[in-house]
Amino acid sequence: MSELATDLRTLRFWRWFATSVFLFIGVVASLAQLAQLAVPQLLERYGGWIILASALGSLAFGLWRAWPRPIECTYSQPATKISVVKGDLFKQGDAHIVVGVTTTFDTSVPNVISRASVLGQYIDRVYGGDVERLDQDIAAALSNDSPTGQVVKPGKTSTYALGSVATITQGNHKDYLLAYAEMSTDNEARATIDGVWASLGSLWKEVSRTSNGGTVCVGLLGGAFARISHVLPAQDSLRLIVLSYIFASRIGRITDELRLVVRESDFQKLDRLELQAFLSSLKGS
Repeated sequence: MSELATDLRTLRFWRWFATSVFLFIGVVASLAQLAQLAVPQLLERYGGWIILASALGSLAFGLWRAWPRPIECTYSQPATKISVVKGDLFKQGDAHIVVGVTTTFDTSVPNVISRASVLGQYIDRVYGGDVERLDQDIAAALSNDSPTGQVVKPGKTSTYALGSVATITQGNHKDYLLAYAEMSTDNEARATIDGVWASLGSLWKEVSRTSNGGTVCVGLLGGAFARISHVLPAQDSLRLIVLSYIFASRIGRITDELRLVVRESDFQKLDRLELQAFLSSLKGS
């Protein structure tokens, strides 16, 4: 209910509501004029009821058109679906998931990787804290990739290209560990918008090649741990991911659905009506 109350307080809701109400009134007024010409006594006899029905109908029509709905959109060109949901990235059934990492693919918790980060939660909840097993899976996934450099710091020191993806099979789905940020010598992860955009391009190529359809779930990229949340807040992060996905899908099929999973604290801050309008606007672009 708190989310609905937030949506109903937005300027977009009331602007869309008012536009719809006046649109309905305009149509009814035009029809009434035509009726007056065809049957002059109609308005004299039923004018009060017509006005009442028009008022109630315009309010109902305005609410119906402006009322918040699930944030999702289905596209035919490309053939795919995009949705934005509140939830837990690690409770999405057999959907593929994307986990943001750094180009060093560090996994040491909590010395290098915070337990509160998405990667920290992934280590605890998917691997039960077994870092050694995760490191083995990452090494196997990157066996065909060569390190591009070294960084002198605690933890892992070999660096891979920005946008490298370690694809790990977990039963019926795959986990995509996307290297979209770089580690400093002080083990501070830092990302740039250009780097996120380029990394997403690499991700979609890998998903298209290996996912065999299904749903791919992505959380917010560029949050506090990547240190660009001040220039890429949650709303913009979602738009960036969506645009990247749509553009890549026009080159070749990626997957059936992109599901953007947002934790509750961030979901409350979103302008959800604006996001729905954004998704809908991409149908004709």
